Amino acid sequence: MLLFSDVATVFSEIEKRSGRLEMTDVLAALFARTGKDEIAELVYIIQGIIAPPYEGLDLGVGEKFALEAIASAAGYGRSEVERHYKKSGDLGDTAEALLGKKKQTALFTSEMDLLRVYEVMRRIAGSSGVGSQEQKIKRLAEMLNNASPLEARYIVRFVLGRLRLGVGDPTIIDALSVCKKGDKSLREPLERAYNVCSDLGYVAKTLYSKPETIVKFRVQPFKPLMPALAERLSNPEEIIERLGRCGIEMKYDGFRMQVHKKGESVEIYSRKLERMTPMFPDIAEAARGLGAKEIIFEGEALAYDSQKERYFPFQQTMHRRRKHGIGEASKEFPLNVFVFDILYLDGRDMTNEPYRKRRDTIEKLFGKGQKLMPSRMSIVESAKDVSDIFETSLSKGLEGIIAKDLEAPYTAGKRKFAWIKLKKSYGKSVDTIDGVVVGYYLGRGQRAEFEFGGVLVAVFNPDSGKLETLAKVASGFSEDEMVELRKLLEGIRTAAPPANLEYKIDVDYWVEARYVVEVAFDDITQSPNHTCGMRQGKGYALRFPRIVKLREDKSVKEITTTEEVVKMYELQRTRH
Repeated sequence: MLLFSDVATVFSEIEKRSGRLEMTDVLAALFARTGKDEIAELVYIIQGIIAPPYEGLDLGVGEKFALEAIASAAGYGRSEVERHYKKSGDLGDTAEALLGKKKQTALFTSEMDLLRVYEVMRRIAGSSGVGSQEQKIKRLAEMLNNASPLEARYIVRFVLGRLRLGVGDPTIIDALSVCKKGDKSLREPLERAYNVCSDLGYVAKTLYSKPETIVKFRVQPFKPLMPALAERLSNPEEIIERLGRCGIEMKYDGFRMQVHKKGESVEIYSRKLERMTPMFPDIAEAARGLGAKEIIFEGEALAYDSQKERYFPFQQTMHRRRKHGIGEASKEFPLNVFVFDILYLDGRDMTNEPYRKRRDTIEKLFGKGQKLMPSRMSIVESAKDVSDIFETSLSKGLEGIIAKDLEAPYTAGKRKFAWIKLKKSYGKSVDTIDGVVVGYYLGRGQRAEFEFGGVLVAVFNPDSGKLETLAKVASGFSEDEMVELRKLLEGIRTAAPPANLEYKIDVDYWVEARYVVEVAFDDITQSPNHTCGMRQGKGYALRFPRIVKLREDKSVKEITTTEEVVKMYELQRTRH
């Protein structure tokens, strides 16, 4: 049985390490002491979650409730806790300090094991309805009563979603491999297993219980796969040079969804793997009408006028992502789903089948659908054919095209040249990246009244597991958008930068790395102020960056990578 005090000690040790290899070894040693009945829960806690995103479990504990719980457990007044927090800048550190010098001692305390802490966290997440907030505070306070000061630091950070270990999923996967094999030889099968079920706790438990099944891990309904991602090239000639004869699909600017069906049960997941079924009753009903007993397919949903063959803008499609007025929204913005891939069919894992076979299956299953229909696809052999379809796509108000390797499997969670995107901006002076907001600036001058002056945006470096900054963005916002974005960011402000952020410039307020934005720019330059791809004191930065839109449909796992930025810089140099 793993004590939570042992977990907290290891977390404290990880905080002192900066290298990924060191963190891997420390975690592997912890995993070696962990049993098969507690490894899933430990992995979730390291990830900073209670359950995979598709379960929709959120602790829902804000700072003010955590302050109340700390005050109750330590015997201090709320104002005293707040004063300490203002000095420390970290409510976990405040909990550790004040519980280390309690003004009152609980009558009964007991040592907590990992599963007990996890179970209380799960109960807190499950509390709802009248009196639920009081219940959450009470349960958290009781847990803090039993906690050592060090345990309190990580309990409070966890419930606030600010664990700050700087440990990413790749490090956890490597540590599991090192624990079981002594090296990283299991990285690839573990990573694939995670990519096809989006549940690293489940993968870890499977490794501990039935290790032989990891290498033949299968897709299964109601465990969503991480979406395959596309590489980018700058023109049709490069696409044909890379793929030769290939499939070309229209690139729809809509809402990517993954639909799972088993019998009469249907679930719809967003590209962030969140459960969205209640928002799309019309799509769920159409899926129930399919001939297949079990199926997982992907499509792009967007408002579409089939009589005029007119596609509505992204913003109108996103109106369907709502919790209230769903019936009215489905009438005002009726959606069509353009199915572009099939991942599972009646017990058969389709992800290892070549794209051409998966596409044939789509044509047979969805050929006569009204609400669900195949995406438009043509097989081409020349750059001119690619260019013609690209121009047709743009004329219909779409984003561009996706070129697909006819022989490639579905690469869940991977960005490979199996798919290549060509958007209207590529090859011209303007391009876009998807980055995560890591901080923001206060407004000055004419913007002072909005209390918002711009954001600091970062991309992800998979090699180091770090976020790296590449743009300070202060334009592209309307006044209403400035106010709205400021409100969103105020809700996730932190006293310190994200634990895995490499940065050289400061902001007025740091925030959790949660919101993804699409940023347009003219060029990529080298700069000593940004850390993206930094070598010999210079990183990459965006020239004339401006916000295009907030990408609520995208997760931080899908943001542009440092390698992509470097490739875009090199492509840009060949154009000039």
